[in-house]
Amino acid sequence: MQPAIPHDPVLVLNPEGRSRVVVVCEHASRFIPPVFDRLGLDDAALKSHIAWDPGAVDVAHGLAKCLNAKLITSNVSRLVFDCNRPPYAHDAIPVRSEKINVPGNVNLTAAQRDNRTISYYDPFRTCLAAVIAATPDPIIITVHSFTPIYHGTPRTVEIGILHDSDDRLANAMKQIGTSYTNLKVAINDPYGPEDGVTHTLKEHAIKSGHLNVMLEIRNDLIADANHQDAMAECLAKWLSAALAILDVTEGVKC
Repeated sequence: MQPAIPHDPVLVLNPEGRSRVVVVCEHASRFIPPVFDRLGLDDAALKSHIAWDPGAVDVAHGLAKCLNAKLITSNVSRLVFDCNRPPYAHDAIPVRSEKINVPGNVNLTAAQRDNRTISYYDPFRTCLAAVIAATPDPIIITVHSFTPIYHGTPRTVEIGILHDSDDRLANAMKQIGTSYTNLKVAINDPYGPEDGVTHTLKEHAIKSGHLNVMLEIRNDLIADANHQDAMAECLAKWLSAALAILDVTEGVKC
């Protein structure tokens, strides 16, 4: 899925959703505004996982529809600004992603970094905060995908359930995971808090005590619409069952 409105830095999909769940996809788009001249990258790099999380936004959209939830997405590539990082993080505007250098991000001035923060991160943060504030007792679910091979090393985990200091929902999901999928599931794998990937959870959920979890799906498992839809339905039922363990009711429409 590519941006429907390329000039908007953030989109709200299924805005009429009435669920307590708020679904978030920070790496939904590979769109790079023309002003950045592709950041000096070729087509192969711009279509790869370094620019976005392939399949993640489609799964997130399906999950939001199943749960009748709002979905908030960043509408620019994480190479322009990674909205799952605080502005001061070195990889909020990465100069290198895996094995690929990003020429357009090298030697940026403080003013240039500030401009990207104001243009892309701040609208995303403000929009997400407003949606959460308008949702009674919100539950924050972020959806990501990861590459099957990273720095030449195959990854055997297929679904990662990530958490920071609040592990309630992650542990409930892990507890019942085998009832909903035969895929290999792991806690805080292939990433964890030590990798700086839980910024959205910390900023928008943990500070206020909201239930939350970050879901990482290996992107070869969600490479087409059928697999994306199946994954969304699986996650919706799985999440609802995990929330029930925590005495939280969240209906599934799938």
